[in-house]
Amino acid sequence: MTSSSAPATRALPMIGTGNLPRLLRTMLPALSLALVLVGIAWLNPRAISYFGFTLMLNLAVPIALATIAQMFVIAGNDLDLSIGSFVGFVGCVTATWLRDAPLLGIVTLLGCIALYAALGALIHLRNLPSIVVTLGMSFVWQGLAILMLPKPGGKAPDWLLEMMRVKPPLVPFPIVAAVVIAAVAYVGLMRTSYGAILRGSGGNAVAIGRAGWSLLKAKMTLFACAGLFGVLSGLALIGTTTSADANIGNGYTMLSIAGVILGGGEFIGGRVSPIGAVIGALTLALAASPLLTFMRIPPDWQVAANGAILIVVLAARVLISRKDAQP
Repeated sequence: MTSSSAPATRALPMIGTGNLPRLLRTMLPALSLALVLVGIAWLNPRAISYFGFTLMLNLAVPIALATIAQMFVIAGNDLDLSIGSFVGFVGCVTATWLRDAPLLGIVTLLGCIALYAALGALIHLRNLPSIVVTLGMSFVWQGLAILMLPKPGGKAPDWLLEMMRVKPPLVPFPIVAAVVIAAVAYVGLMRTSYGAILRGSGGNAVAIGRAGWSLLKAKMTLFACAGLFGVLSGLALIGTTTSADANIGNGYTMLSIAGVILGGGEFIGGRVSPIGAVIGALTLALAASPLLTFMRIPPDWQVAANGAILIVVLAARVLISRKDAQP
């Protein structure tokens, strides 16, 4: 009995010790969000309320949607440098054609999604770097937005304004929307059989191809999903701001990349986390303005402060990963 009980007692601490770094790595996005919330509560306790969260997370929904769009591209081992200007172009279409000529606006937005899928096909078939292709497309989207709306203006459709002004009981709308976005992306990418194929196309494309699955179709699907969520981001942004500007989404490219990485995603291997990406987007939305404003940090330094937050979180992730790799 002595020989059988000794290994059992030694196995318990080994299991807990081995899982602790992985658990910390998984919980790091949530811990980052919790620390930001604690800082806001300490600096301004009145902000932790229904009305306070509604104001602070006013732009969190379009940021979260843009982050999910970027996540689909990163899942395929690519990077989209045009998502910000694309969101701006969608905003211009929403505030003009979608309001004044709804059919033309709908056809244009559907065409944008199809064009995103075509970009995925081009990148795969010609083996082009996604960074170069999407960087070029960022100028295309920007130019089209300026041609459509040379100066800020337009107006969001009434139905979109009403949708973004919904006030559910108990929980603010941005939080409800974030939960829905995370759930849809999680189920679609992490809990379906074809979602596994999409992730596998970024993690091990050779194995997916040998199994008989079309890598071209997977790439087109990932980019089409990115285009879909990019369109939703543009709609949500205009529904929140009520009017459009050709440059309104320029900052969303870096925010979307930072949100995916902050949420546990990696550039190599197609490793992404839909729930973590949304949490990362919420963290950036809160840290981008409310927290730094309460800390009385000048606006010129707020971008640098956001970068510092991202660096600290990534450094903590690297430290945890090194401890996990140690025998």
